[in-house]
Amino acid sequence: MSDSIETRPFGRTGHHSSFALFGAAALKNVSQSVADRTLDVLLEYGVNHIDTAPRYGLAEERIGPWMNGHRKDFFLATKTEQRTAIGAKESLHRSLEKLRADSVDLIQMHALHHPDDWDIAMGDDGALAALIDARDEGLVKHIGVTGHGWTIAAMHKRSLNAFDFDSVLLPLNWVFYSNERYRRELNDVLAQCRERNVAVQTIKAIARGPWATKHENYNTWYEPLDQQNDINRAVHWVQAWDGVFMNTVGDVELLPKVLEAARQYTGVQPDSTAMDNLQQNSTLTSLFGLGS
Repeated sequence: MSDSIETRPFGRTGHHSSFALFGAAALKNVSQSVADRTLDVLLEYGVNHIDTAPRYGLAEERIGPWMNGHRKDFFLATKTEQRTAIGAKESLHRSLEKLRADSVDLIQMHALHHPDDWDIAMGDDGALAALIDARDEGLVKHIGVTGHGWTIAAMHKRSLNAFDFDSVLLPLNWVFYSNERYRRELNDVLAQCRERNVAVQTIKAIARGPWATKHENYNTWYEPLDQQNDINRAVHWVQAWDGVFMNTVGDVELLPKVLEAARQYTGVQPDSTAMDNLQQNSTLTSLFGLGS
């Protein structure tokens, strides 16, 4: 077993990113000292890619001090939820200021799943136009698109047909893949991405389902798996997908377990029986209601 998590080419960006990408939502409400200790954990496991967003509370501000001494160690990605060109430009500049960075490696249109938002963002005065300008100015190197929910794979197909994005981000776990319609749309997106060498980031690998009670034990909006063996199985199932990446988890206490799972991967994907057992024993359910 390697001391570091394996790396893979991150699409056509020229960067080899660790399979596990640090999902900086884990820093949304932690102190700077906790954030600094988290950086040490990332370096221990060889994580070299940070994915953050303005929506993630204090995350960009907590990452900023790291960049003074570690900018060269990380592929740095952020997002914008703004749909107009003016809004996206302002959002990017705020992010750069908080991140204490002159540029980011990847800027992503965040949660672009609603058709009305899509029309605005992709229009003449939309966010995409501002991000292209920012790329021309050297403020960003690459442009991506992200989203959640049952319809996002279909929306990503639409986005990729309209613009040559460098990356996409969408859910991938056993529950999602078990849905026939989502599986079909996902496979279409993956084929499109392989053909054009577009990086594929996935989320919610260890999601167990919505919180059943208000007694939430972790800093995640969903209830996560928290036993190492269960996390191993869920992570390894995603890790077996060729060229795919996994964003980690929105909780700094669970983060080492997820990273340890990724480090322990031996190249074997848990079979359908193992995943069905995991779903039954851990009561894995959908985060977004029933898929149609």
